[in-house]
Amino acid sequence: MSLWKQKEFIFIIIYAICFYIFIIHRSLKLSNDHYEQLRGLRPGWLANRLNDVSDGQWRNFRGNMPILTAVFGAFTLVATSLRKAYHLRSGGMSIVWLVVSLIYLIYLHGACILYILSITSLNFLLVKIFARTNYFSFVLWTFNVFFLIFNRVYEGYSFSIFGHQWAYLDSFRVTLRMISFGYDYYWAKKDSHFDQEKHIQHCSICKSGRFCYLFLQERSLEEDKYSYSIYLCYLLYAPLYIAGPIISFNAFSSQLDQPQNSYPPKSVALYGLRWIFSLCLVEVITHFLYYNAFAVSGLWKQLSALDVFIIGYGVLIFMWLKFLLIWRYFRFWSLLNGIETPENMPKCINNCHNLESFWKSWHASYNKWLVRYIYIPLGGARTKMLNVWVIFTFVAVWHDLEWKLLSWAWLTCIFFIPEMLLKSAAKAFQVESTLWKIFFHELSAISGAVTITCLMIANLVGFVVGPSGINFLISGFLHKEGLPVLAGIFFTFYLGTKLMFHIRDARQQSS
Repeated sequence: MSLWKQKEFIFIIIYAICFYIFIIHRSLKLSNDHYEQLRGLRPGWLANRLNDVSDGQWRNFRGNMPILTAVFGAFTLVATSLRKAYHLRSGGMSIVWLVVSLIYLIYLHGACILYILSITSLNFLLVKIFARTNYFSFVLWTFNVFFLIFNRVYEGYSFSIFGHQWAYLDSFRVTLRMISFGYDYYWAKKDSHFDQEKHIQHCSICKSGRFCYLFLQERSLEEDKYSYSIYLCYLLYAPLYIAGPIISFNAFSSQLDQPQNSYPPKSVALYGLRWIFSLCLVEVITHFLYYNAFAVSGLWKQLSALDVFIIGYGVLIFMWLKFLLIWRYFRFWSLLNGIETPENMPKCINNCHNLESFWKSWHASYNKWLVRYIYIPLGGARTKMLNVWVIFTFVAVWHDLEWKLLSWAWLTCIFFIPEMLLKSAAKAFQVESTLWKIFFHELSAISGAVTITCLMIANLVGFVVGPSGINFLISGFLHKEGLPVLAGIFFTFYLGTKLMFHIRDARQQSS
């Protein structure tokens, strides 16, 4: 088996190299042949190429990077200097960060910051009043979901009916943090089931004298850590306010007294250099491969089934890199200020062979939030089949209130069910013989290929063709010319899943 695995691994590597050479060559040809018909291309700075800035999020982030870097650099310099000069602890540090963050938010929102402060203050009062009651969860969720839906329906808090000066009030995005504060305070009033000593014994990070994120999140905090100033500081903390990773209130408040020690200065500097490398990679992609422009221009309707797959796969890669850059940028500034947040993209998108591992590795901090504040309160693994529908519907509404995203969410749920049933069956059925182990290994690779295919379809519907394009996908891939393409895609994902198994096994052996 060892010799066979070595040969299999070499074959998969050769196939993967050939696959990506073909994908890049075909993508370059598509981009060069159709660039005149694509929307969102602007003059670039690399090799006299046009640059694909058709994605609004990426365009805004890329354009505002210089001013953001200057603002966060000043924020870090002021806060760090005051912390060292006056030996500030949680209370004092929260005031410093709050004042500097408010200056930043006033620049973003102007006088409308008063509206944001009013909503957050009302949430604070509701939490303090109802935290000891049995209907606390109902009150907290009703209040926050109301403002979330209101924000989506009216595309922000646009109160232009009261005058045009209110029309730009559209950036209230702290719902998740308000819920986090509410539940963390609510649970602090109950008996904690977190065994700190047992955790330290089993956690390699905590054993070394540092504190892992789970420890910071789960340990009990004193009553004074749930003060109004720390609460506001948590909600408005500048490095994480716009698009940073999501951190729980307990983890944030714990690091006000003791800045994070998981990342020494050298590791933070290396983290920043890796970010610069990723930025260069995205710039190369957007100057040569116009994946997102194809999606927003609707040109996919004129392409073959193979080209639609290439565009869909390229859009997924671009989205992963875009969010990796945005989230890691804000996480980097947070680390410089002594606040560690979960890594949002801990694993490459091409190293996820099932839906569960994909969602644990895509916006991972949000996944941790969903597990802590929705999945576990709803019953956890006991009601998993029901929970996924509630969670993904909430995820879709949180991103935006439109049918395209709801279709994506419900398609993902449908694809989730067979995977959960298969995992349950695999746990219940233990095999000993080598032949059966080989059979289950192959079956796992096939199921991984099915899962990745379903994930691709869900993302094509959600972010490329839309719900109206489902018929196009079915007719394109199930047609005489599309079936070989579908078979080739499936075979590629099958080999890709096997490569992931090799990577997993190598990591297990090294550890």
